[in-house]
Amino acid sequence: MTMIQATIERLSAQGIHLVLTQFCDIHGVAKGKLVPLRNLRDWVEVGAGFSGPSIWGTGLPRYGARSEYYGRVQVESLRPLPFMPGVAHAVCDGFAGGAPLDTCSRQVLRRQVERLSARGWKLWVGIEPEFFLLRQDAQGHWRVGDAADQLDKPSYDLKSILRNQAFLDDMRQTLEALGFELQQIDHEDANGQYEINYRFDDALAAADRYMLFKLAAHAVAQRHGQHFSCMPKPLAHAPGSGLHFHLSITDAQGQPVFAQASDPLGLSPQGYAFAAGLLQHADALSALCAPSVNSYKRLAASASISGTTWSPVWKSLGFNNRTCLVRTVAERLEWRLPDPSCNVYAAIAATLAAGLRGVDEGLRAPVACDGDLYQHRAAGGSMPDPLPRDLRAALDALQADSVLRELVGVAFCDEFLQLKNAEWASYSSHVSDWELQRYAVAF
Repeated sequence: MTMIQATIERLSAQGIHLVLTQFCDIHGVAKGKLVPLRNLRDWVEVGAGFSGPSIWGTGLPRYGARSEYYGRVQVESLRPLPFMPGVAHAVCDGFAGGAPLDTCSRQVLRRQVERLSARGWKLWVGIEPEFFLLRQDAQGHWRVGDAADQLDKPSYDLKSILRNQAFLDDMRQTLEALGFELQQIDHEDANGQYEINYRFDDALAAADRYMLFKLAAHAVAQRHGQHFSCMPKPLAHAPGSGLHFHLSITDAQGQPVFAQASDPLGLSPQGYAFAAGLLQHADALSALCAPSVNSYKRLAASASISGTTWSPVWKSLGFNNRTCLVRTVAERLEWRLPDPSCNVYAAIAATLAAGLRGVDEGLRAPVACDGDLYQHRAAGGSMPDPLPRDLRAALDALQADSVLRELVGVAFCDEFLQLKNAEWASYSSHVSDWELQRYAVAF
């Protein structure tokens, strides 16, 4: 019996009759369709078909052999969805004209992983999802989902956890049914903000798992009358949400490449060089890791009602230092730039590409920051260079960084830049309530 036939029989025995073939567009938004389980061989070998131009960022034409986007099911990813009875979820790779599609973000990450595998290395990524629970009122305004969640400093607030226990326990049960190994659930530093941590995985599986996490969170939040939000900073007065990547690499013998116990930061020379690559390309990486207009309201040294902000504003490296862009902890690197509005495949791919370039070029990391950069700034001390201040500057940095664009994939980056430049132009022409309040009758 073939693996595909065995999978059909196993899932059929569990009451599964449909497959949700899921991929993501260039913005990192999940897309897909339902197809019959009985035709699984077709979905694996040829793929579920979609109109290519109907998907953001494929760059596919409206006619011809390459006008169809085919999502080829990765058979090992199939698992029943607890919130969609009778349906199994499947991760798909993008193909067009019978070849891997170079504008498919999962294929972009796959290529980086293959580069790493060629030297006998494997990247492990622990992703820390932070998110908001929101509601929309009758006037269309977005509010914190839990109206009683109003503490000035709400980190680890147990009263909010008790009020939202039904949602949180539903998330626990759903994620465990999907094979997640949960580590912790906590209330974060903004009203309505939570973090759910689960076990790390290899780079491709970690990205797949995060996409599944988002799919589950949207479904569970809707079941409880709320909205799961990946908006980086929905509350102007409070900290925003990050999507921190904990990064480590093992060699062919399973030994950690970044670790060196005798070093003050716990890093090997290769670990320092990887961090140096991240910092050298940080401006361009901002576009892919923090890709929304709203991202740069999180990446700002602004005041917070809680009195604390964890925003990594400056291109810096430090031991267990949450004010730095790269934090070393437990002999690994925490990359604090990404936020949950990113395409997680593209963000990990670009992060890996930049870090590997640092290793290959033997780049030297800056001297580690010792102390709180926010306090240092307040005292008038000299500061590391800041990240781009807005999406426009980040896009310009990506356009100018031909090395990173070549490493990530020119076709993907060109599509990304085209769409994001249009997004910036739309934002720039929008007249906000703030502008009306300040200027309507001021002059």
